[in-house]
Parts: sequence; C-alpha cells; structure tokens
Amino acid sequence: MQKNVLCLILSMCLVLPGAVQAGLINRGGGMIYDNVLDVTWLQDANYAMTSGYDADGRMNWMQAQVWAANLVYGGYDDWRLPTMVDTGASGCDAANSGTDCGSNVQTVSGSTVYSEMAHMYFNNLGLKSYYSPSGTIQADSGIFGNGVMGGQNNVGLVQNLQSYSYWTNVEYAPDTNFAWDFDMDEGGQDPPSKGNGLYVWAVRSGDVAGVPLGNVPTPTTLLLMGLGLAGLGVVRRLR
Repeated sequence: MQKNVLCLILSMCLVLPGAVQAGLINRGGGMIYDNVLDVTWLQDANYAMTSGYDADGRMNWMQAQVWAANLVYGGYDDWRLPTMVDTGASGCDAANSGTDCGSNVQTVSGSTVYSEMAHMYFNNLGLKSYYSPSGTIQADSGIFGNGVMGGQNNVGLVQNLQSYSYWTNVEYAPDTNFAWDFDMDEGGQDPPSKGNGLYVWAVRSGDVAGVPLGNVPTPTTLLLMGLGLAGLGVVRRLR
C-alpha cells in the first residue's frame, strides 16, 4: 500500500508540469504578463478609448507614439508601442508564411523576437490568419474565429481587442512616410502610411510582479510542493 501511494504521487509529478503552458499570466490591475517574451501588456487592447484619451482609440503613427510615451499605468511610465523586426531585405517581403510581411509572419525563435503582436495573435491567443501558409482562405480566421472582420472581442485574457490594424513602433525603412502595423482582422503584417488612423496597444519590457521570474513559484511548483507534503503525510500515517 505504501509503495502504491508513492508511485501515484510520483506519476502525478511527472504529468502535471506539462499542464501549465508558457503564455499569458494575469497580474491584476489590468495588466497581463507574457512569460515567453518577458513583456507586460495592458489587458485592455483599446485603453486609449476606454480611458477617455481618444474618442475611438484610432490615431496616426506620431499621435500613437506620443500616447505611448506619455502613458502612466499601474505605477509604470515606460510603456511603448509593440515592436517587430524586418527579417529580410529592407522592405516588405510579402508571403503567406515565414517572413515579415503578409500572413503567418514570424513570431519568435529562440531569443529573437520578430513580432510582439504576431506572437500575441498566433502563439498566445491561438488565432489564425485569413490566408493559410498555402494561400487558401481560412474560414476560422480573425479575432472571432469565424472569418468575420470588424468590431471587437474579448479573447482569452485580452479585452477590447479590435478587428483592425494596430501600430508598431517601427518605421518602414524604404520609405519613412510609412510604418509597420499588425492587422488583427486578417492576422497579417504590413507597412501602411503613418497618416492612417490605427489602434494602439501599450506594452512594456519586463514583469510587473517586481520579482525576477526565476524566483516566483509557478502554479505547478506550488501544486507539486503541496502534493509532496500530502504524500509525506500519507506515508507517515501508513507506518
């Protein structure tokens, strides 16, 4: 009996770590932490509007930069627009996958973050581009998961996500009259004119918990500790 209890506890310890996946963590106070990129997002993806800063939350690129630079939220004043990397020859290397422009763009590989918003869209929220990597239309694309474009939706921990384009903080190198964006409607990335009115979503580097990630017990760790203590109690009672 004692051996069977110990085996059960050990098997649970081996299975449980896989149940907690890297991704978004709700830090409370309207902030969510991405423990893969080590960045913190505003939970409200249209805070510029809901805070009363702008009537609908859409602004040109320069206005967006000013908004992010002057934003103070949760006691932090280092908010910014999301960033991305021009991965190929300078410019839009349009394709249906694996590049910086178009659908299914690169997100993150190892320590290289190619697009913070693409990582949020594809990896954290599990959303799909309008076009598949092979170029076919995906009926379950977009923030609603049914191909519908326009409007807003709460997706996972994210609130007020707009089915439209959001600015990054990166200018388009071949022509600085343009800047990169990410389209939450089609799940694509491209460089529109800086004069366009797009949505803004603030992010900051690092966690807001105030403790290095390696020192914070994960839910799995806490659960395993509890199981271990419970197991010791069971074994002692069996003696």
